[in-house]
Amino acid sequence: MSPALLILVLFLALSFALGVAARRGRTMSLEQWTVGGRGFGAVFVFLLMAGEIYTTFTFLGGSGWAYGRGAPAFYILCYGVIAYSLSYFLLPVVWRYATAHRLHSQADFFVRKYDSPALGVVVSLVSVTAIVPYLVLQLKGLGIIVSETSGGSIPPHPAVWLSTAALVAYVIVSGVHGSAWTAVVKDVMILAVAVGLGIYLPLHYYGGYQPMFEAIERARPAFLTLSAETRSVPWFLSTVMLSALGFYMWPHAFASSYTAKSEDVFRKNAALMPIYQLVLLFVFFTGFAAILQVPGLAGPDADLSLLRLSQKSFSPALLGLIGAAGLLTALVPGSMLLLTAATILAKNVYRVFVPSADERTVGILARSLVPVIALVSVLFALHGGTTLVPLLLMGYNFVAQLFPAMMLSLPRRPWASRAGALAGILAGVATVAWLSTPGTTLARVLPGWPPEITDLNVGFVAMAVNAVVVLAVSAVTPGPRPDAGATAPQITRGS
Repeated sequence: MSPALLILVLFLALSFALGVAARRGRTMSLEQWTVGGRGFGAVFVFLLMAGEIYTTFTFLGGSGWAYGRGAPAFYILCYGVIAYSLSYFLLPVVWRYATAHRLHSQADFFVRKYDSPALGVVVSLVSVTAIVPYLVLQLKGLGIIVSETSGGSIPPHPAVWLSTAALVAYVIVSGVHGSAWTAVVKDVMILAVAVGLGIYLPLHYYGGYQPMFEAIERARPAFLTLSAETRSVPWFLSTVMLSALGFYMWPHAFASSYTAKSEDVFRKNAALMPIYQLVLLFVFFTGFAAILQVPGLAGPDADLSLLRLSQKSFSPALLGLIGAAGLLTALVPGSMLLLTAATILAKNVYRVFVPSADERTVGILARSLVPVIALVSVLFALHGGTTLVPLLLMGYNFVAQLFPAMMLSLPRRPWASRAGALAGILAGVATVAWLSTPGTTLARVLPGWPPEITDLNVGFVAMAVNAVVVLAVSAVTPGPRPDAGATAPQITRGS
């Protein structure tokens, strides 16, 4: 076993040890497994939500897009800041309602707000549909890390299977407590690795940032600017807005807010997270540094740029530490995705059709669904050929369709009817599915329209259709009763 692979195995063992330690002294009820008993303070909630930023998507996909696409990669840096500003106002409202009603999942929120289990089923299915490409992204990233760190002795497909087996075992054993504890190690590792690589590699190979960008500009003119046709300014702006508005619509991010012990947690995090996100710049610098040092990585292979340049630059032991950081960026969010998808299928789909199922039965079913969802994702991971960033964008296209109905549900009497919410979500999802079919683009659907329209992100266009439909249908259908949360026990700030 190579030194790099040995270090990877040791960090995996450490993650399992933390997962087992995190559950000691607790009975793993559904409440503890999914929302940690609602007792997490600012640090753990911060780390769980930071898992949304520093995933395999960022570590390999962000550097891969900087390497393969250039300027469009900076959209990743922009949307988080807008999302965190939104969270300052949004998440305390969600937390108060979820805590008062003992909610476990995002779908629970829609069911309670609109008094409609059927809407909960639709929200659950949309959420799981969005989670699958995000989970595929994590598994592909894990496979890349294990295969590259082993020096190719473990081929990519067996690496994906091995990584998935480890991830499934980790989720079943630890629940959200283990994810939170492992996130502490992950964030220390990713800060050291991302910042270290982003400073060292440009200095080592180019003598600084300015010489690096000048060299790239000479070799590939216009690579560092947005195109006038594809991935243009309209694409950039609409993708930033779609991702920002959809950021907290991910069911695992939404449900992470349930773990907090007070609403002040979110205000502190909203102030700190934009600063923390600046670390992404160093990930991009690594991708840019790789352009002229490990040329020739095309298509999905662009995601290998960070690890290939690390192989060229460092000893096997240091490569192992870099791989371990990548492993943790996949393990923590991957575990949250699997846990969330299994919980909402068990609680918000199965229980609707079998209302006599008690919480213990739902908890057992949720754990049983973890390997099933993982298996489906593995099949997509092994047979898909796309890079990591488009996989995340596909997920965002679907999950952002929950945003209009969620926002309109926040007043005491929701401004949308349950029929309007349902029609809007279905219209948005149908639009995404239609515009995502091979050979279908906005330019072909709207021939003769200006590129400012035809280059918009399809998920953003679908969300606009969604908003129009939900308002139109709500105008002619009866709304739900006044929100039951208005009579729930009031939870004050800082309680």
